[in-house]
Amino acid sequence: MRVAVFGAGYAGLTVARRLERHAPDDVELVVVDESESHLVQHELHRVVRRPSLADTITVPLSAVLSEAEVRQARVTGIDADDGVATLAPVDGDGETTLEYDVGAVCLGAETAFYDLPGVEDHATPLKRLADARKIHDDTLTAAGGHAVVGGAGLSGVQVAGELAALSAAEGLDLDVTVVERSDSVASGFDPAFRTALRQELDARDVTVETGVGVKRADEDAVHLADGRTLPADVFVWTGGIHGPAAFEGDRPRVESDLQVSDSTFVVGDAGTVVGDDGTTAPASAQTAIRQARVTAKNVRQRIEEATDDSTESDGADDELATYEYDSLGWVVSVGDGAVAQVGPAVLSGEPARAAKAVIGAGHLSSVGALGDAADLVAEEFGWPTHESVVSLGDLPIKQVPTDPGSPSELQSTLGATGLALADAFAPSDAVDLTFVTRLADRRYPGSPVNLLERSVVSPLSLFGSQDENR
Repeated sequence: MRVAVFGAGYAGLTVARRLERHAPDDVELVVVDESESHLVQHELHRVVRRPSLADTITVPLSAVLSEAEVRQARVTGIDADDGVATLAPVDGDGETTLEYDVGAVCLGAETAFYDLPGVEDHATPLKRLADARKIHDDTLTAAGGHAVVGGAGLSGVQVAGELAALSAAEGLDLDVTVVERSDSVASGFDPAFRTALRQELDARDVTVETGVGVKRADEDAVHLADGRTLPADVFVWTGGIHGPAAFEGDRPRVESDLQVSDSTFVVGDAGTVVGDDGTTAPASAQTAIRQARVTAKNVRQRIEEATDDSTESDGADDELATYEYDSLGWVVSVGDGAVAQVGPAVLSGEPARAAKAVIGAGHLSSVGALGDAADLVAEEFGWPTHESVVSLGDLPIKQVPTDPGSPSELQSTLGATGLALADAFAPSDAVDLTFVTRLADRRYPGSPVNLLERSVVSPLSLFGSQDENR
């Protein structure tokens, strides 16, 4: 019996690792992805400013999948009813087919350009490492110029923050503008969360244009729907998504059992998941991972139904496991700052950055990349990397069988603490606590601690360095 997992992002890797542990030994497990590595997608924007981080947020699939056969190919078609996938080489021509008995489509989504004239030709999306590196290189050659980000969802906010931080770090004097068709950044989220994100952008001199969409683009400008033209030496597009090529750009609707046919499940951003209460799950890493846990159970059930000869053939299968959307919260970085919503509490500064680092490190450690996890935290807080301190092989670390769908002990503790704090302040509605957390945020421009550091600590450190050189 062959089980195929298409895609090795958050959802695909979670499904595959769980099946490696729990599927019968005689099941052939095949994982298909166009890359040989797993990418920690929610940290990709960091590479815009720090290209060296690319090695930390990529993990070779061969290092985290021990039993599955990994095939590097593009999935160009899925026949969910017949259980047949069409594959094409990453480089080159020709197609082959892969038949499967049970399949999980975890291909994610692609950037949607909505046929806006010139946008796809002149904008760079942010989906792959090559995109982040191109944005970095283009920005370094645009000193004194203008950068425009199309779309102020969470991805757009994060890349705008990185562009502003890169400009400040390199002395580029770059004007950064983010354009959003909706009336606010991060539309669809709680007002307190949206407001906190907007304040982080404002503090970093990012111009925010809301209530206006992009009409078209050319080589050096972005033209808005209201008739204005923005000069654009750098143009990044994060304005929306559509389904993968395997589904001809569609995101097929699936219900809470995630089943698109008897033998095929669609997981994460590749589909539109609508719960029993009619709620549509948002496209995000946390929803993809949690859906993948449900899918792994359902794939195992399909395997058992096909192989258990003792099951009475009464024409009825056991009920499949179901997914119910329930947000764990949101964490967004804005340059060196961050905003987190845990339950109804909205936080910024060190608590939010800690949450961001813990989530990324928790995911990496859960797939066995402990060194990368340590380095990601080190990058966030400016600590020494694990290699400069001690070899992880020398530490008494107990490897536990887990996966990205199971939060680490640290993540669980952080979440429980945040939820308890949130309940104490606001039992139901979101409440903005950033006015408190920003007071001690040394990375928030204009905060008391930031001003103190700039006016007192930095000059003193300069004198100290001179004394050391005498």
